[in-house]
Amino acid sequence: MDYLPLTAAHVIGAAGGRIVRGGGTDPVGRIVIDSRTVQPGDFFVAIQGERFDGHAFIGEAVERGATGVMVQDATRATGTPALVIEVDDTTRALQHVARDVRRRSGARVAAVTGSAGKTTTKEIAADFLASRYRVFRNKGNLNNHIGLPLSLLELRSRPDVAVVELGMNHPGEIRTLIGIAEPEVRVWTNVGDAHIGHFGTPEAIADAKAEITEHAHQDDVLIVNADDPRVMNRAGQFPGRVVTFGINADADVRATGVKQKGVEGTEATVITRQGQIRIETTLVGMGNLANVLAATAVALEFDVPLDSLRERAAHLTPAKHRGELLRLPGGITLLDDSYNSSPSALKRALEVVAGTSGSARKIAVLGEMLELGSLSTALHRECGAAAAAAGLDVLIAVGGAPASELAAAAIDAGMPEPAVSYVETSDAAAGIALRLVRPGDLVLVKGSRGIGTDIVVERLKEEFA
Repeated sequence: MDYLPLTAAHVIGAAGGRIVRGGGTDPVGRIVIDSRTVQPGDFFVAIQGERFDGHAFIGEAVERGATGVMVQDATRATGTPALVIEVDDTTRALQHVARDVRRRSGARVAAVTGSAGKTTTKEIAADFLASRYRVFRNKGNLNNHIGLPLSLLELRSRPDVAVVELGMNHPGEIRTLIGIAEPEVRVWTNVGDAHIGHFGTPEAIADAKAEITEHAHQDDVLIVNADDPRVMNRAGQFPGRVVTFGINADADVRATGVKQKGVEGTEATVITRQGQIRIETTLVGMGNLANVLAATAVALEFDVPLDSLRERAAHLTPAKHRGELLRLPGGITLLDDSYNSSPSALKRALEVVAGTSGSARKIAVLGEMLELGSLSTALHRECGAAAAAAGLDVLIAVGGAPASELAAAAIDAGMPEPAVSYVETSDAAAGIALRLVRPGDLVLVKGSRGIGTDIVVERLKEEFA
């Protein structure tokens, strides 16, 4: 494989700054920011953040084998027997070098953003594209102003296509990420209520997400959710070509004849301008069907045949803790959606539970949803009412005061008080779940990452192994 070379001169050309020690032809190895992960030949970038200063770990990085370092203060690298490049801002320099690598790699880039579903859409799109291309995807949630550049630096391996996700929780972040990734294909999944505490209103979230339309060329493509009016109201400002996907609205990639099978997944006929296919997927819920449609639109832009998409859709599996269906001994069905939560995503998960038949009882362990600001109490109460409407037999709410409100709202909406529990920690929630879960039950576990509801999942897996 033809690996893209990188030298000190390339770094200076992309990021500015000066070479303090070494020469322009000195090679730059794998770029890392964590001294603990340095391997011989790596190039260490000393990121200066609010809670840490990478300059303090230059010595450790060199001891581990780093042959070069990038710094904001060259005096902190005195005596280092390695290539030393000094720049004004190491974070910005990292971004500029990543953009340069992205440009020189020859890869085409598709970038995905949205309030919900962006990771799943990224993974599905990458899977679909892999039927025809060498594909890179950014790992986990490396999707911010540091994680994305680190991901794009891996394009030195020269894949055909890169599929990356763009995350944000403040205005201006998507604009920065788009400027780094420079994608030819952009995907906007939806506007939801995640991080609404930072924005105040869904309209403000939509305006921030709409930054994905900026700095585009006429040849670029924007793939958007036709079922989301906030998205569609802003898609018109895109200077390139707009492609739509949807379930309810007329769209370029549209699902009809939808058959929801609860935790067993979904079937639908997907109609496109290239023809139509009947797909089956084990991914649960209408939200995931929308993700499949968005990924289908991406694949079609890269001329992947529809028949290939049908086959690959049938074998899709969710990422860990993201709607993962676990079959435990005793006929217990565990829907592990503990990676994160928001009001709109929780309601979709509860719809899946409500649409599932055949279980002895339906149990939900629901963690507090964070970053909702002044709307937190009202949104948690809405979700409590939705939990009651989903026909739950047992509800365990976990977290702070908002989770307590969720539990209270479920009782107010008709759930028997003895069937509802509220605890402050996921460890306590796991204890209750272990006492209550019985063979044949369906158990949903969902909550914001900061609440740690994955603890409940792991304890149930251990207990019923």
